[in-house]
Amino acid sequence: MHTKLTVVTLFMSLFSLTAFAQKGVPAVEVKTLDGKSVNIQDYTQNGKITVISFWATWCKPCQLELDNVMELYPEWQEKYNVQFLAVTIDTQRALAKVGPLVESKGWEYTILADANQALKTAMNFQAIPQTFLVDASGNIVYEHSGYVPGNEFELEEKIKAVAGK
Repeated sequence: MHTKLTVVTLFMSLFSLTAFAQKGVPAVEVKTLDGKSVNIQDYTQNGKITVISFWATWCKPCQLELDNVMELYPEWQEKYNVQFLAVTIDTQRALAKVGPLVESKGWEYTILADANQALKTAMNFQAIPQTFLVDASGNIVYEHSGYVPGNEFELEEKIKAVAGK
């Protein structure tokens, strides 16, 4: 029974990783915290596995996710050569809060701003936190809505599978 469950779980994991394999990250402009416009594809088509996490300063589950992932992120970088993009959907008025929050939390992610929510709209989701896993070829291979403690370990398993480790 345990073997069947393991095989079914493995199959479902592989299926969920390939379900998005042909969908790439759209070519949308976002901004760095210093206001420079960049195309999100500059980050997702560079040969690295990429995690994109959408968040906002007012979203407590988002902050908890980013706090908990930060504990694992240095190891993920070393093991899987992964990069993490934390994309805030805070409005232009609220962007002033982003830098101080990031600094106080010690988050070492690449922080990008989608104040007009063009990327959020193009990626077609409603709620945050919203996390996407992008393979080294720029294809979205996994997405997850919401956050409960422990989701970061599920994400690591997906990263590990994409990295082939």
